[in-house]
Amino acid sequence: MDRLPEKRLATPAVSAAGLSKCYHLYERPLHRLLQLVRGERRRYYREFWALRDATFEVAPGEVLGIVGRNGAGKSTLLQLVCGTLAATGGTIDVNGRVAALLELGAGFNPEFTGRENVHLAASILGLTKSEVAARFEEIVEFSGIRDFIDQPVKFYSSGMYVRLAFSVATSVDPDVLVIDEALSVGDGEFARKSFDRIMTLKEAGKTILFCSHSLYHIDAICTRALWLKDGRIEMFDAPSRVIAAYSAFIDSGRAHDGRAVAASTPGDAIRPTTSQSARITGIEVSVDGVAGTRHTLRSGESTLRISVRYASDPVAPGPSLGVGVVHSSGLLVSSAGSVNDGVTLSRDAAGNGTATLVFPCCALLKGEYTLNLLLFCERGLHVYDYAVNYGVLEVTQRGLEQGFVSLPHQWQDD
Repeated sequence: MDRLPEKRLATPAVSAAGLSKCYHLYERPLHRLLQLVRGERRRYYREFWALRDATFEVAPGEVLGIVGRNGAGKSTLLQLVCGTLAATGGTIDVNGRVAALLELGAGFNPEFTGRENVHLAASILGLTKSEVAARFEEIVEFSGIRDFIDQPVKFYSSGMYVRLAFSVATSVDPDVLVIDEALSVGDGEFARKSFDRIMTLKEAGKTILFCSHSLYHIDAICTRALWLKDGRIEMFDAPSRVIAAYSAFIDSGRAHDGRAVAASTPGDAIRPTTSQSARITGIEVSVDGVAGTRHTLRSGESTLRISVRYASDPVAPGPSLGVGVVHSSGLLVSSAGSVNDGVTLSRDAAGNGTATLVFPCCALLKGEYTLNLLLFCERGLHVYDYAVNYGVLEVTQRGLEQGFVSLPHQWQDD
């Protein structure tokens, strides 16, 4: 486990010291009653520590990404930060107004209309009636559910729930914003708007705690990351370091379990998209000028060329492209992205274009690989459309090198 920095922050937005949460688990409802009657003379429950001895600080303006497997304690930690759970031990201090997206629709009364829930949720977050009235139109407009705002929210879809909840939470100008995987429920267009607003809050110096299974977004958005494992902090460091360690942990578990990601049929790989901004319209993969869906490459000799055609809204900013090379074991071997490489994709007046990525003298070593192709927004954050495990690349080699890639190297005689 990494040690936390010895230097403490002067005025942290969030500060936790020895923070712990223990649940009492009863096998039968009767045992709960017996525990109340007999007290601690006999224990009818077993303890489950969802969080134990968590100590960390988050500075104002930081974006903290929280990663970990299901059941690691992520949601418990965020609920303790928000004050919706009481700690069993330790302390948690939060400075400033907190807005949160935790469980879907948390804080909404299902019998109330969307309009009534906006006023209810905003007042809970500290806004006065006049402040809610002044921001109401902006909240409804951002949510995109104006036609349903006077309907009871019990009739809302999960996507409508999260649209309205996110709109309210981010409209109150919070000092600390807490997000627990809620954005995964929204559709493509709303997810794009949500990430844009998160980036706006980040640029405005707000503190954000962001829990997500998307390591890509943790790396792209966050300034630091915290890895929870079995209720304890396993690592608290820069996102790149935490993601590398966490990915290695996940990969080792996959290898131990013998799980692998199977390549899909190339024709079925292009998934339908809910986004109206951009979509993949065609893919062509060729090796040494020969196109197809299954190729044989010679390591260090063959040239791999990947072309992705796309259609986009000509009024919206142009999309970007990411390409990942995946080994048959399911491990992501390498990736390239137009945003990361500083490349702006060109398109015609109608919004159509083609992005081509070339790997000359492809450095992959022997094995079988597939491609992940992702059409992103212009920032490389939100995915418009994607094709996973596309095609099959079978790589052969002359020598006995081991691993996935052959790195450029030189031998020197000292």
